[in-house]
Amino acid sequence: MYVTRAISSAGREVGQIVRADTPTHGRLRDQLTAVVLATIGIDLFCAVLALIFERHVHSTQIQSFGSAIFWTSTQLLTVSSQIQNPLSVGGRILDIAMEAYAITVVGALAGSIGSFLVKRGHELEQAAEKR
Repeated sequence: MYVTRAISSAGREVGQIVRADTPTHGRLRDQLTAVVLATIGIDLFCAVLALIFERHVHSTQIQSFGSAIFWTSTQLLTVSSQIQNPLSVGGRILDIAMEAYAITVVGALAGSIGSFLVKRGHELEQAAEKR
């Protein structure tokens, strides 16, 4: 059945990416790893900044590191949270910067995955021709 083959093929590709079976798989794995690590670092850094900017602002909902990390994580995931937007000027600038980063990362990931799929398609065609 087509669906079973497609899912099986996708699962094999994911395993090959994790193991970096080919240079193409390794390149994608390295790019994904770099984005994840950079985003975690930016998330933590932005949470500290959000807490510094917001903790003394009247009526803010960002009053602990936990609420700050929750807010920054949802912003970087481009998902809204139940926490209201920051009230301080610094917090608002931080919010815009994080959203710009998140949009850039989504675009870069889409490009990386698209490039990977094209390259793998060529590799698979060449392997089929050699048979």
